[in-house]
Amino acid sequence: MTSNLDKNRKQLLVEGEDEFHVIGAIMTRYDIPLTAFWTNQRKGVDLLIADIPVFLKSKNNDVVGIIVDADTDLTSRWHPLRDMLIKNGYEPPQAFPTDGLILNGDKRIGIWIMPDNNVKGMLEDFIAFLIPEDDPLKPIAEAAISNIEARKINKYSLAHSSKALIHTWLAWQNPPGRPFGQAITNKSLTTEKEICDMFAAWLKALFIE
Repeated sequence: MTSNLDKNRKQLLVEGEDEFHVIGAIMTRYDIPLTAFWTNQRKGVDLLIADIPVFLKSKNNDVVGIIVDADTDLTSRWHPLRDMLIKNGYEPPQAFPTDGLILNGDKRIGIWIMPDNNVKGMLEDFIAFLIPEDDPLKPIAEAAISNIEARKINKYSLAHSSKALIHTWLAWQNPPGRPFGQAITNKSLTTEKEICDMFAAWLKALFIE
């Protein structure tokens, strides 16, 4: 994966470096070739969304994938994207599909809204889904986060509770504080989850099948 737009006509737009490495790790686990598309890090959701019309109109690509965080409201994230697609000649559904969006038109367009196309949240919520079900540290980390928030001594915004949780949990792994992609690769995080199957299926349907 790379950000060189001239080398591949299949492009995936993501918000930043964390998404880049997570996607690479998941592709490896699901035997998706790393050359299936090129990933472009747009340095934040605002820049990514601003660049979408450019990619939709560009003659340098045939497939455009878009991954964005729902953040505080999935519907509020989806509607501007839907309007953008309509303006570019596509016919998106009113409600966002729970298995991710793929549309065919002048070019194939795909959208995945983190964490699961269904609830508010972000990449960190997707990563939290990958903590093994029987992990003994997760409830302790959740209790720690709840405790400091109840005491109102958290320095982070409550909208970022999921970030605090996953980074706390990762700090207790061996070695402490692995990046998300490495935690998937070394199997601290499991990909044996339905959400991972759905995400990998969306990637394959958009870029390979």
